[in-house]
Amino acid sequence: MVKAALVVTHALALALLVPGPALAQRALAELACTPTKTDFIYHCVIHLTRGGQALTGARITVGADMPSMPMAHNVRPVEATPGKIPGEYQAMLDLEMPGEWAVKLRLAGPVRDQLILLYDFDDKGAHPVTRSGRPHRK
Repeated sequence: MVKAALVVTHALALALLVPGPALAQRALAELACTPTKTDFIYHCVIHLTRGGQALTGARITVGADMPSMPMAHNVRPVEATPGKIPGEYQAMLDLEMPGEWAVKLRLAGPVRDQLILLYDFDDKGAHPVTRSGRPHRK
């Protein structure tokens, strides 16, 4: 009995130390948004990867809401279209005001996932928000 418990304990420890295929294959996204001539409307390019490779063939629904004002500012989700290069998708985001937005990417197709990206939108475009709450500027 003790020997069986030890084997199970070692197997569990190994499972926790070695990342499984599901974790290694999680989709990652980068967002680049530029303002259009219309206030608060941004042209966004999304770059998707999985396992270090461009993720193609995905269907992406893009939405957004303001974390600082839950339920007050929700953006109607739009479908992204494939871009010019593998793993690139494009969408127009019609926001209600500048500020910090949680951009929600719902993925379907070769991978099903939901990614939430925090970005600060202003008149120059969108910038990732760091955990400190201040925009990350390059």
